[in-house]
Amino acid sequence: MTLTDTGTADPYPTRASGDPELLERIEPTVWTTGTAGPIDPATLAAHDSRGYSVHHDLLSPPEVEAFRHELDRLAADPAHDVFVTEDGKVRTIFGIHRASALVAELVRDPRVLDRARQILGSEVYVHQSRATYLSAFEGRGHYWHSDFETWHAEDGMPVPRAVSMSIALTDHHPFNGGLMMMPGSHRTFVPCAVRTPLEHYRSPLIDHEIGVPSAAHLTSLASAYWIEQFTAPAGSALMFDANLMHGSGNNITPFPRSHIFLVFNSVENALAEPFGGTAPRPVHVADRDFTPLTR
Repeated sequence: MTLTDTGTADPYPTRASGDPELLERIEPTVWTTGTAGPIDPATLAAHDSRGYSVHHDLLSPPEVEAFRHELDRLAADPAHDVFVTEDGKVRTIFGIHRASALVAELVRDPRVLDRARQILGSEVYVHQSRATYLSAFEGRGHYWHSDFETWHAEDGMPVPRAVSMSIALTDHHPFNGGLMMMPGSHRTFVPCAVRTPLEHYRSPLIDHEIGVPSAAHLTSLASAYWIEQFTAPAGSALMFDANLMHGSGNNITPFPRSHIFLVFNSVENALAEPFGGTAPRPVHVADRDFTPLTR
């Protein structure tokens, strides 16, 4: 059932023609339902106001090494439907929590799962999981975008009650394509004007026309919120709101950048039909098993 089915107007219309206006976000960022967790009050408050938080030493050095080897193993045995390549190299592996027992354990690890539950104030499931590689010298960045805009339009996620966790498996320097964010931009929904081609999910986000904001909207947001970057050693994690405006630059250094990317959605925010009028994306990109994660 969609909002249209219930007679309720979509509060986040997007992928329509014309010059869409910025919209104020309705829902909270941190859902204060009393759900306990490992995030201290100061960090939780910062996450609420800025739209992201950094969690150092989430994984130990031996754990980082183990995950690096696991992702190397997966990349050496590609499955066409779940791989995105760039210049002949693996760029993204989707659905890694289903392809790897090690990652399946990670999404249920209290260090990970309990943080997601605490922010979203409910039980959660994995909306999407992937490994991303930004290779040395030639790794291309991701253009500015809000994940929720895509998940709303292409997957049918009703509201931005989802949080992402990016776990660094290499050191993230200021110069090797680290993620850039506009702190506070998660309070504004930015509609996009161009409809999505079929199977666009197979391509990296290097196409600057599909599912990305206009230059005018980006200029307005950057002027209001400025830009910060996630730089941290391997084993650190970045948690950020589904609606936070973010992107990354190219990596022209000898230092590759890789991370595990986990998206947790509230079970109370299960996917409906896509609001952009397209068919739902495959389950390895947008999972439709809403069973709560447990240990």
